[in-house]
Amino acid sequence: MAPHALDRHLVLVGFMGAGKTTLGTSVALRLGRPFVDTDAAIESRGTSIPDLFEQEGEAAFREREASELRRVLDRAERAVIAVGGGAVETGEVRELLRDAFVVWLDIDPGLAWSRVEGSGRPNARDEASFHALWEARQPFYDEVADAVAHDVDGIVLAAAGVHVELGALQLLDQLVPGEGPVELVADVHVAGIHGVDAQLALGDRLAAVHELPAGEAAKAAGCLDRLWESLRLGRDGTIVGLGGGATTDVAGLAAATYMRGVAWAPVPTTLVGQVDAAIGGKTAIDVPGGKNLVGAFHWPTRVVIDPALLETLPEQERRNGLAEVVKTGLLMGDRVWERPEHDRVRRCAAFKAGVCLRDPRDRGERAQLNLGHTFAHALEAAAGYALPHGEAVALGLLAALRLSGLPDEAARVEEVLAPVRPRVDRDVAWAALGRDKKAAGGRPRLVLLDAPGRPRIGFELPDAEVRAALDSLIAG
Repeated sequence: MAPHALDRHLVLVGFMGAGKTTLGTSVALRLGRPFVDTDAAIESRGTSIPDLFEQEGEAAFREREASELRRVLDRAERAVIAVGGGAVETGEVRELLRDAFVVWLDIDPGLAWSRVEGSGRPNARDEASFHALWEARQPFYDEVADAVAHDVDGIVLAAAGVHVELGALQLLDQLVPGEGPVELVADVHVAGIHGVDAQLALGDRLAAVHELPAGEAAKAAGCLDRLWESLRLGRDGTIVGLGGGATTDVAGLAAATYMRGVAWAPVPTTLVGQVDAAIGGKTAIDVPGGKNLVGAFHWPTRVVIDPALLETLPEQERRNGLAEVVKTGLLMGDRVWERPEHDRVRRCAAFKAGVCLRDPRDRGERAQLNLGHTFAHALEAAAGYALPHGEAVALGLLAALRLSGLPDEAARVEEVLAPVRPRVDRDVAWAALGRDKKAAGGRPRLVLLDAPGRPRIGFELPDAEVRAALDSLIAG
């Protein structure tokens, strides 16, 4: 089974009325991929599907269907593909789907019937036969599916290998792909709260447990070196990172480099981790020259997000995460921070997953996720990383919004996040800003907004304006 659709075609299967075409069109836009409906492609050659059934019979149509799917899957450019509800009954189609990432759009048969009754579809003329057909096809959908989803966010999350579910921690053995051994890397503080549950869930697969210092202290070269020395996995093993963004960063970088790369699965326990840090395959440690300057891209085989873990989160960590939620809401043009916690986690995770699938190596539009972070990283560096990340991001958002000419949005962010300006050296902060990873020739390249939901990336402004915006975030 494929863990995600990063390098694969994404194929949607499901019964009539499941919404494969409607949802597939939206998913294709979210992922920046072309959309292909195999039924529509067949009909584009001049004959409707009901007429093909009538003229050639269902068996001949299934042959056309398999041929069309093979043609689309042979394309180099990865696509979102919707196939007919009965395509999975053909053995050749099921075999072709082994090389794709398949999402099953499961649907209640009563709802499906209400959507297709009277549509003229060849297999939707009698309700009793319709229900019997639904029942007969369920095993085929289950056989080919890598994941099950019901809406656009669910499909995007599945395509990225992200699983969001209350109680997911207790399902780790099922959710971490593969059958090989697992070594658990956990924040020492988190290990005392959730470590036993994680170990029990992993059961016989658990081979070892490694603890890291809490917070940003884990992202030191010495911590990574000690982790490398203690790992005993083979190439069939998986590293599971349990903790906040610092822990998953280190666990992911260890996985990217140990034995030239082993599988890994982050289990984020903070709001920052669940909506941002654990998604997208970026891993890194800090060095004296700056934050996250040494790292690698290493896409997880699964990201396991359990919003129930946030119940034990200290208020300061919750505020840190809320800043990333607000950032994501500004990028998507949705006040997602006003939603219930489980919903906001799922929505933010799906948004970031979509952006990262479009730009997995951070060579283009993924830079939008840096909104506010150029200023935030400069403030963190000037504070010797004693400034909480969320507080720094909240301040950075204020600067970005003011430079974007959106004072009303800046006021709203200030009302929601109420960041406190730190007392740090302005010159040190300015020097750090020039070293930002997105800088070019020592000049910062900013992410700004034309409006909520309309980011601009790689934007340069005169140094005086940027310096003034940075200085306005510093007390004294």
